[in-house]
Amino acid sequence: MPAKLFLTLVAAAQFAAASAAAEPYRLAPFKDELFAYQAVLETGYGGDLRVVEYDRDRDLIQRDVVERLKVDPKYVSLDTKAAESDLTLVADGRRIRYVAVGDTDGPVKAIVVFLHGRGTDRTAGASDWIHGGNFNRIKNLMMRNDGLYISADFADFGRRGAADVKALLLHYSALSPGAPIFLGCASWGGRVCARLLDDAELAGRIAGLVFFDAAIDATLLAKAASLPENRRPAIQISNNAGDRVMGHKDQLAAFKQFKAAAPGYPVRFVLFSDGYHGSSLRMTDWRETLNWMMSVRER
Repeated sequence: MPAKLFLTLVAAAQFAAASAAAEPYRLAPFKDELFAYQAVLETGYGGDLRVVEYDRDRDLIQRDVVERLKVDPKYVSLDTKAAESDLTLVADGRRIRYVAVGDTDGPVKAIVVFLHGRGTDRTAGASDWIHGGNFNRIKNLMMRNDGLYISADFADFGRRGAADVKALLLHYSALSPGAPIFLGCASWGGRVCARLLDDAELAGRIAGLVFFDAAIDATLLAKAASLPENRRPAIQISNNAGDRVMGHKDQLAAFKQFKAAAPGYPVRFVLFSDGYHGSSLRMTDWRETLNWMMSVRER
């Protein structure tokens, strides 16, 4: 090979490598055609409020082969089984059980921790088949993008439970310094997330919180806004208009009140036009949400 051509190829390779390194970390597409939002019926606040269509026949009946228990296999990839472990962390005399998907030895580029609601445990957030396959999707997204996904058990929805989750966050944060941590907070799990947001030792480590059909009030949002600007987590609130357990009106009112008080804060509200308690776990687009949160962190 002529020396000039060789040097040209080397320079091209170095340029490509430098360009790749300069690219911000984002989750690459995975089954987006199946999980992306369908019709957006209404928007507000510059797109930070969206009402997204929920069609029971399309999004539940046709999507599941056994309603709410087993999704159509086309929504699922079991490649994650090779990277999935059921583990126990011992911290301060406590045994904390959790399911992890990805490299648990680190370092990883991002960490997502799911906190279940009342009446369930870590296995719910690790199920490949319930909630329309959406947990299988987040498992695949993290595994395929050098990330780590964790679905955790915790003692309760108060102080002890928050201490359990905090121990997990600190453990994996130490293994992957600088990796953004995102919390998925389902229903009563939102109470644990609220406590973690108020923990000074975790301030700055939590890059984003996604609340799924959880109780949110203006006080929690104000706590987030009180953090230094470079430590404020992005927040997405996912609710649905058919929720008869938590409802959505108080959360929407809190969002609007907060937007008026802090219009520049990175908070979004995605309201599905119908559904049931828990259907936000089925309908929320994990990839779109997390990539938005990552873009906020880089501003």
